[in-house]
Amino acid sequence: MADLRDIAARLRFAPEDGRIWLDDERAILLRASVFAGLRRELLESLGEDEARGLLTRIGYSAGAHDARLAINLRGSRNLTDVFAVGPQMHALEGFVAVEPIRIEIDVEKGVHYVEQIWHDSVEARMHMEAAGVASEPVCWMQAGYASGFNTALFGRPILFREVACRGAGDPHCRIIGKPVDEWCDAEADLRFLRPEDFVNAALVRRRAPFQNAAGAPLSASDHDFMVGSSSGFLSACGKLQQVAGTNAAVLLLGETGVGKERFAKMLHRLSKRAEGPFVALNCAAIPENLLEAELFGVERGAYTGAGDTRKGRFERADKGTLFLDEIGTLNEPSQAKLLRALQEREIERVGGSASRAVDVRVVAATNVDLAAAVREGRFRADLYYRLNVFPIRIPPLRERRDDIVLLVNHFINKFSAAHGKRVSGFTHRAIAALLGYDYPGNVRELENLIERGIIMAPEDKAIDRHHLFQAEEAPAGALLAMDRRGAMKPLSQLDDIEPPDEDAVQDLVGRALDLAMPLKALELGAMKEAVKRADGNLSHAARLLGMSRAQLAYRLERDKD
Repeated sequence: MADLRDIAARLRFAPEDGRIWLDDERAILLRASVFAGLRRELLESLGEDEARGLLTRIGYSAGAHDARLAINLRGSRNLTDVFAVGPQMHALEGFVAVEPIRIEIDVEKGVHYVEQIWHDSVEARMHMEAAGVASEPVCWMQAGYASGFNTALFGRPILFREVACRGAGDPHCRIIGKPVDEWCDAEADLRFLRPEDFVNAALVRRRAPFQNAAGAPLSASDHDFMVGSSSGFLSACGKLQQVAGTNAAVLLLGETGVGKERFAKMLHRLSKRAEGPFVALNCAAIPENLLEAELFGVERGAYTGAGDTRKGRFERADKGTLFLDEIGTLNEPSQAKLLRALQEREIERVGGSASRAVDVRVVAATNVDLAAAVREGRFRADLYYRLNVFPIRIPPLRERRDDIVLLVNHFINKFSAAHGKRVSGFTHRAIAALLGYDYPGNVRELENLIERGIIMAPEDKAIDRHHLFQAEEAPAGALLAMDRRGAMKPLSQLDDIEPPDEDAVQDLVGRALDLAMPLKALELGAMKEAVKRADGNLSHAARLLGMSRAQLAYRLERDKD
């Protein structure tokens, strides 16, 4: 394997601050005996199946996360060196020493077979301390890690299975990894990794089926779009479950493309109103002069062209859920009439005189800051408070990067079936682009990219970066950074950039000393200037300074006073 000193160099200790850094993230030291105690608690409180599922998913998420580190660190090197980051991270973190037995990987041909021996697995040892010798392999977190790392790195669902385990009495642990569709009995392991199970863990009571508030089970098709395992995503799902059984108004907050309507549909399916209608209206898509008629309906002859009596969205959603998207675009008269409908729970059709009672749960969504709009007088405060009973923020995709690989696999399956076309996976270039891109359009943009890739790629071949991104939209800004000479280089090569001219350094140091400038002031000034030049983007500013984003954020916070 490649030398792991480049990974070890990313591990930094700052004991005086109580911090350990691995790349640009904080890490912790956890003694094996503490891990054994935690495992014992999980087994006793959750049972073996649920404890295994939880540890497998934690490992899977960690592996997918480390795949990004592998690409950033060794993206300019050969595929073998990039792949080696996973086993080397296991060694660096003290889990196992990995011995490769057989590795056959060819992305273009769709070949993926990995066989390894794990020597002295700490997970196997700790399981035996917690529960004794097992009847089946027990390195659940490590197997999940290998599956997540390889799936994220190669853009194809790869399942690793432990076929021998020291924790089950074998002399050592042995794992085999290959594409999911090449395992004849993958379901036994997939039930611990299936993306919808990730969501179920946050949404449903322990050992309960996936149900709506009335107790009716939901089919897989009802929630197949709820894909994710990141903490931000699961937090939003947990709040959804909390409020689903009530009739409270819900305000979904998030950028364009994060999936607010999908969350609203799931809220409806989980609620007591699941048997009633779900009616959606995009407030920004309706002309202002027609919005009232769309919301409340119209009587025949109310205005020129109103040839028939027509129900509005409120009446159509009676006994169900009304989803009002882009609520922040409503004009002032519409805001006032909507407020009255919510307060009185009755509406009047345009051109009518009779009030009609409606039983509707309103779920609103916006990608604008409504609180700021209230302060600026653009949105009624009373309506805002009426809608903001239970706000749920859905994080943008750049804040839930661990979900990218899950979403990619979900969309691959979706569009392969829709277009009747099969692909073998993704090239290394394509994976680097997908994991490094910032997704201003969020999940919707990722979905469109994958559909485009399916259409553009040759049958049974791998999707390459040019199949995903057109020349004018290639994500160079997310994958490249500017060195000190103004040239764009891959992030993985930034550590190899030549240092600045020594005379320039001496000149700068001399001027600082002549001004008797304290080192702390010089450092803080450099950091603030870097943030200014990067337009507030801390990641870009950190790269300009040759440090990690986490280090920069910490120092700015520490020195702000």
